[in-house]
Amino acid sequence: MKALRFERSLPRVAAARVAGSVLPGKGAAVGPLSLEDVDPPERPSDDWVRVRPRLAGICGSDIATVDGAASRYFEPIVSFPFTPGHEVVGELDDGSRVVLEAVLGCVPRNVDPPCPACARGDVGRCERVAFGDLEPGLQTGYCKDTGGGWATALVAHPSQLHPVPEDLSDEAAVMIEPAACAVHAALRAWSDNGGAGVHVVVGAGTLGLLTVAALRAHASPERVICAAKHPHQRRLATELGADVVVEPGELTRAVRRATRSLVIGDQLTGGADVVIDCVGSSDSIAQSLAIVRPRGHVVLCGMPATVTLDLTPLWHREVQLSAAYAYGLERNGERTFDLAFDLVRRYDLGRLVTATYPLARYEDALEHAADAGRRGAVKIAFDLREEKERERLPA
Repeated sequence: MKALRFERSLPRVAAARVAGSVLPGKGAAVGPLSLEDVDPPERPSDDWVRVRPRLAGICGSDIATVDGAASRYFEPIVSFPFTPGHEVVGELDDGSRVVLEAVLGCVPRNVDPPCPACARGDVGRCERVAFGDLEPGLQTGYCKDTGGGWATALVAHPSQLHPVPEDLSDEAAVMIEPAACAVHAALRAWSDNGGAGVHVVVGAGTLGLLTVAALRAHASPERVICAAKHPHQRRLATELGADVVVEPGELTRAVRRATRSLVIGDQLTGGADVVIDCVGSSDSIAQSLAIVRPRGHVVLCGMPATVTLDLTPLWHREVQLSAAYAYGLERNGERTFDLAFDLVRRYDLGRLVTATYPLARYEDALEHAADAGRRGAVKIAFDLREEKERERLPA
């Protein structure tokens, strides 16, 4: 079968880091990612099933990995060589379509008894990502035993799979997983803050736009302000429920107006009740801390790498800094993925899939995804439907 595989190679990771710093996404051309003919992954046990991806999305963490910019924190909890791709809509051997819930918790790992988080159904907080019957891997797409979505086949445990209703297109279905991440971030901010007041979303890529929609659908902010760099992002943020949409350089002024705060240097005296940072850079986190009110809440939704940050305002203003990773079970008792299906259907989020590429054009696909905002795009995905038809794997 065909698969994009990421090898452990420090020299090639270093080359990817240099190339990616010059042109984001260019690490695919020189780094440890390559398209190969490989044996299909074996099922770890009889209850596992094979999934043939139809569409597989490219997200910011994928680009960071390919460009050699991902944190070394992940090294003990991934296994090599792995096939990336955790945003997946695929089909089973019987032809039915499924969406993958990528987190590899205790149940897929055959850990018994499960950790406390998995026992209550909150798989995103699993404590056993490097144990059990599988090689280390926090998610499908970072574990060599499971394969990933950037291939013509992967294996999954039934607990990871959600049936796709007939009324949802493949494009809508591939947005379920990132929508679940956005719903989790919105509900994390809402549950810790009571849902009221001014909420700010920093960044309007795929995750930022989905977070705007998730706040409107599953939280109750009085006002949503979104910082969006590009015209199409500003238009979409407005369509998805933002009350005020501004360029990043105008964000402080917009928050000051909305909260009637004063300005001292670069810092507001008051500020937003909640800021959800969907970028995860040193600059975006610093801006988030500058525009949140004293005892407000900053939620890191975009994956940060190594950052340089002055934490004085966090200390002085007693700001709560937390993070929103993946999905699982929300405090209202509902599964995040169930809420994500509703979000995708309600806002027709399949329209955010802007372009698709075959695996053979992975370098073009990753460069497009890394430069999506400037090129008027949102979500870029690999389209494996034709490759799946050509490649007949044994049952």
